[in-house]
Amino acid sequence: MGRRYGRVLAGAGLVLLPWLGYLAGTLPPEEAAAWVALDALEAACLLTAGTRLLRGDPRHRAPAAAAALLLVTDACIDIATAAPGAELAGALAMAIGAELPLAALCTVLAARSTGTTR
Repeated sequence: MGRRYGRVLAGAGLVLLPWLGYLAGTLPPEEAAAWVALDALEAACLLTAGTRLLRGDPRHRAPAAAAALLLVTDACIDIATAAPGAELAGALAMAIGAELPLAALCTVLAARSTGTTR
């Protein structure tokens, strides 16, 4: 079971890498720095937790907890700063479809004892 979740987390972290380039290239510089930093931290936590789960390393819990916190933060800021209309709909879709479910998975993995993730 842990290997499957490890692939999910590592895959999500990898998906964020090209997204960082997109953000850096499309957002105004004063916004890009903050968003790229936040998403880079998310990617680092997801990749660390995922690769540790894949190896059966019990030290996946701290990066999984950090990823959960960062993902919830990202979702809340996206929704709070989105303009009404399509931008808000996109922020809600990302929160409901990706960020919050991934945060929930990370929370469960962080809370589980190490013997139940293998």
